[in-house]
Amino acid sequence: MSRRRYQTKPFIFCLKTLLLVYSFVFWVSGIVLLSVGLWWILMLGPYSVLISRAPSAVPFVLSGTGAGIVVLSLFGCWATCRGRCWMLRTYAVLLSLVFLTELIAGISGFIFRHEIKGSFLNSFSDAVQKYNSLDERSLAVDDLQRKLHCCGVSNYSSWLHSSYFPHGGVPGSCCVRIHDCERDELRNASRVADIVYEQGCFELVTSFIDRNLGIIAGVTFGIAFSQLIGTTVACCLSRFINSNQYQMV
Repeated sequence: MSRRRYQTKPFIFCLKTLLLVYSFVFWVSGIVLLSVGLWWILMLGPYSVLISRAPSAVPFVLSGTGAGIVVLSLFGCWATCRGRCWMLRTYAVLLSLVFLTELIAGISGFIFRHEIKGSFLNSFSDAVQKYNSLDERSLAVDDLQRKLHCCGVSNYSSWLHSSYFPHGGVPGSCCVRIHDCERDELRNASRVADIVYEQGCFELVTSFIDRNLGIIAGVTFGIAFSQLIGTTVACCLSRFINSNQYQMV
């Protein structure tokens, strides 16, 4: 029995090392997810009113998930160092739950991507129609047009039917060079096309999403399926420790 136990020590040590490395990588992914969620809240928060009429919970879900992964990975490191079977099994179960949650969220996001685009189209169109240059959504529209160098929903003509156009014309945030834009020209439907951005904001945003959807999906499913590795290693380590009555010194 002692000889068998001695022979299994190197293998158990390898499993522990592998699980520690995995937990560290898992911890890094949690930090990244938490950072993305916080960045979304701080930097993209003003644009959330253009994506949906209701406040978006996505950045808070990302932040919460990232924080949960950070805590879970630290628990995994502790469970590995302690070598307690019940801790390792708990870690494996929690990893499985996180895997299922991320898998369902990723599949749902991919399936409902067209609904997300439709929601953005409706909300952004409504913001253009009710633009007044003062409220939160109007300021978000101006900021989006300046930063993305776009104008209106499909193009500048979206503004011609807005309630703002008769007295304010096309907003100055559409101007290619703000110093070349005069109020009379912005109210002139036949001349405004020469001084504002040609591309519409909806096409620009959705084309960016389409170009990067594969990368986003690959990273999301990659992180999710990597948890199967952690689950497998944790279960194997727990089994070997239990069957060989291995104790940490």
